[in-house]
Amino acid sequence: MPPSPESGRFVLPEIGLTADVVLFTGDGDGLAVLLVERRYDPFRGALALPGGFVDQDEGLEEAALRELAEETGVELAPGVLRQLGAYGAPNRDPRMRVVTVAFWARLDRMPDLAPGSDAAAATMVPVAQILAEPDLTAFDHHRIISEARERAGGY
Repeated sequence: MPPSPESGRFVLPEIGLTADVVLFTGDGDGLAVLLVERRYDPFRGALALPGGFVDQDEGLEEAALRELAEETGVELAPGVLRQLGAYGAPNRDPRMRVVTVAFWARLDRMPDLAPGSDAAAATMVPVAQILAEPDLTAFDHHRIISEARERAGGY
């Protein structure tokens, strides 16, 4: 590691890595997105995308699929999710610096939902409602949903 000019030592910043999933169903004005109610702080009780921290021994898509299944009961095969992008604003998560890689998919029909893990509930919410109410979701999930909606427009 190269030394810093101030101390002669380089200190690695503490950064968390998460994977989030934007899962749509429906079309046009009837488009809805799968959200979970957060069981714990930060943002306890708020709506959020299914997702969470990437384990040391797993890939990004693998983590996204695992978190989706744990929090909502929805199990998807590898390759169904499309990578949307990375989001890493310094204060997007109040716990620490966290970079998330967001994935998205669109299903014709949503399977039965079974919330678990750190999700108190899982529900479908109209995308129009999310876009109209920026403070409805935790973290920067409004932005992520908005960008995923733009990307999904052609599908």
